[in-house]
Amino acid sequence: MKTILLCLFSFLTCTALAQQQVPLNEKKHIDSLETILRSASNDSAKAVASFMLVEYWKFKDTTKSKAFLSRGKQLSGKSAYLKALTYFYEGQYYFNWDAGKASTAFANAQKGLAAFHTPQAYAKLAAAWYNYAIMNRGKGYEFIASITTQKALPYAEKAGDQSMIAFYYGQLSTILMNNYQFAKADDYNRKAISLLEKKDPKSTNLLFAYLNGVSINCYAVKSAVAKQLLQKAKAMLAPYPGSLNYTLYYYNEALYYATIQSYKEAIASTDKGIVLAAKYHQKQLLQQLLFRNYEAYVYLKEYAKARAILLGIVKEGTMLTSANDKAMVYGELAKTNKLMGNYRDAYEWQNKQRLLTDSMQNKQLGLKINELETKYRTAESQKRIAELQARNRQAELKSKNEKLFNWLLGSGCLTLLAVLTLVILNAKNNRKLAAQKEINYRRQLLELEQKQQLKIAKAILDGEENERERVARDLHDGLGGMLAGVKIGLTGLTGSKQEFAHDKDLLRIASQLDSSVTELRRIARNLLPETLLKFGLEVALKDLSEFYMRDGLHIDFQAYDIKRDIPLSVQLNIYRIVQELLSNAIKHARAKNILIQCSQNNAVFFITAEDDGVGFDPKALGNGKGMGLENLKNRVSYLSGKFELHSVINEGTTINIELNINADA
Repeated sequence: MKTILLCLFSFLTCTALAQQQVPLNEKKHIDSLETILRSASNDSAKAVASFMLVEYWKFKDTTKSKAFLSRGKQLSGKSAYLKALTYFYEGQYYFNWDAGKASTAFANAQKGLAAFHTPQAYAKLAAAWYNYAIMNRGKGYEFIASITTQKALPYAEKAGDQSMIAFYYGQLSTILMNNYQFAKADDYNRKAISLLEKKDPKSTNLLFAYLNGVSINCYAVKSAVAKQLLQKAKAMLAPYPGSLNYTLYYYNEALYYATIQSYKEAIASTDKGIVLAAKYHQKQLLQQLLFRNYEAYVYLKEYAKARAILLGIVKEGTMLTSANDKAMVYGELAKTNKLMGNYRDAYEWQNKQRLLTDSMQNKQLGLKINELETKYRTAESQKRIAELQARNRQAELKSKNEKLFNWLLGSGCLTLLAVLTLVILNAKNNRKLAAQKEINYRRQLLELEQKQQLKIAKAILDGEENERERVARDLHDGLGGMLAGVKIGLTGLTGSKQEFAHDKDLLRIASQLDSSVTELRRIARNLLPETLLKFGLEVALKDLSEFYMRDGLHIDFQAYDIKRDIPLSVQLNIYRIVQELLSNAIKHARAKNILIQCSQNNAVFFITAEDDGVGFDPKALGNGKGMGLENLKNRVSYLSGKFELHSVINEGTTINIELNINADA
């Protein structure tokens, strides 16, 4: 369990936007706005100042926020621009607690602001569009990204506001981070930091860019970079101990401590953040802090505290508005109850999670491109092989002609012994040269054949995994959903119509259907290791071992120094190798005890599998060896590895595998 969960940031994105207009020096900011309200000569300036105070107080004191909104409306008079701003700040007022009303207000602001063509209007129009997207986050990250790139960024560029452009770069990096694209996320965030350090080095946007970088580098397991950015953020906040932005800082500080496995320090940071989030009514961020607190207690094996936090999150409900977040919380409840031995509760939460799990994004276009590239490379290799074979035949023909020429010359020119001697010596040299060329050609041919075999193996393995993924999605999302629907229909029929309530045949069919759904999920799980994608290789292998265990079969899984930065494609191949080893031991060896050891030494990964099964004679396999061993050897070869097998009849089997995890996958 040495992996940090990627808790989705749909709420944290909203919180970042809601705070971005509040300067670090809050006292100076408030004093300047209140001075305008007291001394400004025109109502327009007072209206704008009132609206800005709406945004400032929306977290700290909603009563004051509403009062300033009413005052701003009164001061706006008949100004069309100020009326549009009224809608915008009405959306800001509702931002934190009524997404529906906020969404409507921002949509009205867009219509009103579209009539004005000034930098200030463009800036507010960009913010109105982006805030509208955040209020409709249920439509997914694709919707938010589309609004950001097609509306918010273009209007920010029209406004000429480099700080705002940098802010939206940061939001795009957050969306990419939430979709596991850490390299691209870091690229956008670096652009934001570079712009802000030059144009606005003391802005809240720069603080958020630093903290966003902390999150990205923590999830990418680059703790040294995360620490540097966290220190920069802390230095910016140091002169302002009462800043509203400390809540977000403590969240990222806790995330950093969790990354370096300092869980007690992580709890101390989240506790500070929880106090501030409750004080400032930051509901979404409060739930995120509680979730980080939960993770730390899990790693400290204080499962009762961890479960209590999760149940509180479910009861409060803010974090469950997204289906992805809800499924994740349910999954964590299932895991925590399992760790506590509450298997019945764990089963119920796991069933809830399965109903909410979303399908992975379709990557068929990328797969087709890879297939075309593989076909192209295969054609090129075959062409080169044909050329080398033609040259080899020419060399053989030349050698034969030279032999014939030498024989004729020797038999017909006995009197020219001296000349003949020279010719024979020349012929010998030519033969040696031809033989050497033939050896070189054969060596090149062998190397090309080996490379071709590796590429074919890669294409086969990639195709196999892609097909597994497709079938798993179809089973889970298609057939699984249909069977679940039929089950719900049958259950409703027995509940709503008394004449069917005790129908034995109907109840038996419902039971069989339930078993079919369970079996379908088991098949989908084998095809697509969801645990590997979420929690990493070590947790996935442990989960796989526990999955195969049953009465009369004990599997001892041991892991040593398995790093978290192994490429995903390599992790998937290692997972399939261990899966095949377990399957062979259970199915063919009929073992009662199985030992699986996995360890890592830098770029070398070791796997040892031992069982007490019936064993077999490896020499007796011959050409009839099973597909299981062939699949294992193909995957080992794909990772430039070594494969050793020792088996004795009635004594068991031992397999040692050594893999190069830096092999080109």
